[in-house]
Amino acid sequence: MQLVRLIILAVTLIVLAIIASRAKLVPGKAQSIVEILIEFVNNSIIQNTLGLREGKRFAPMLITMFFFIFAMNLGGVIPGLNLAGTSVIGMPLLLALWTFVTYVVFGVKKHGLGGYLKHETMPPGVPKPIYILLVPIEFLQVILIRWASLTIRLLANMVAGHIMMVVFIGMTQALLFSGSALIALAPFSGALAIGIYGFEIFVAALQAFIFTMLTAVYIQMATSDEH
Repeated sequence: MQLVRLIILAVTLIVLAIIASRAKLVPGKAQSIVEILIEFVNNSIIQNTLGLREGKRFAPMLITMFFFIFAMNLGGVIPGLNLAGTSVIGMPLLLALWTFVTYVVFGVKKHGLGGYLKHETMPPGVPKPIYILLVPIEFLQVILIRWASLTIRLLANMVAGHIMMVVFIGMTQALLFSGSALIALAPFSGALAIGIYGFEIFVAALQAFIFTMLTAVYIQMATSDEH
């Protein structure tokens, strides 16, 4: 797994470095794809969630996070690798903790430690008796639930997709060599495997988008003046 992650990381950095070094005013196909993805993340996630000023502040982190997760997710559909870099808990956990540390640090910088805890756990307009239940729930969400849910969501989706592909590819192979009338079902099983393969590419992009979007939302919640 570590080798797979290193290969994906190295290839991604090399490809992006080559594209950046050959950037032109009139972009080619590869440069256009990268620029479209950057614009998509910037417009759909960063600007919409954090606004212009805060968006510029966190854009490098969020764009890097999107590309990194997307590349790691694609490892599961690349022949020869066949394993997403995010399909083992270590990588999703580190990414989630990166998000956690970022929104806590910048939240404390904005409000101070006491002010940040109050900001996150005591939303205005709530009847005071409700705070008895709300404060511990919100506190638990800030320190545990957010990053744990990020980890589990990314991990579960990538593992599930990998298992589905393995099952249908294995089924297709078993049917082909069954030596019985069941061989007639092999094309259908193979078609499903190809369909799942294509769907996994979509899921790889979707999970990168969701993870990055939630990171931006948590940062916005921590650094805003009010919820």
